[in-house]
Amino acid sequence: MSEQFSRWDPIDHLQSEEDMAMYLDACLEEDPGDGSVVRAALNDIARAQGMTQLAKATGITREGLYKALSPAGNPEFSTILKVIKALKIKLHASAGGEPLATA
Repeated sequence: MSEQFSRWDPIDHLQSEEDMAMYLDACLEEDPGDGSVVRAALNDIARAQGMTQLAKATGITREGLYKALSPAGNPEFSTILKVIKALKIKLHASAGGEPLATA
């Protein structure tokens, strides 16, 4: 008897706005500082909500969104903010962690 595996896709688990917000929050915590994990999370959330709908809401073409949120993408911060706003996710800042090192 052989085992069959299916590819795990986070969008299968992003059913509610709360799921999406918690996922992005976790990815913000885990991002190594280059934005790669956050960009991947936004791509997953965008696919879960529908890239066509997101393109209409942001005024960015579907192709532009796919490119910006791809692993090779390097979107401007304004693009990230448009995507987050269109996904109806709010970012919050809080104090914590280690202070910046001084020279």
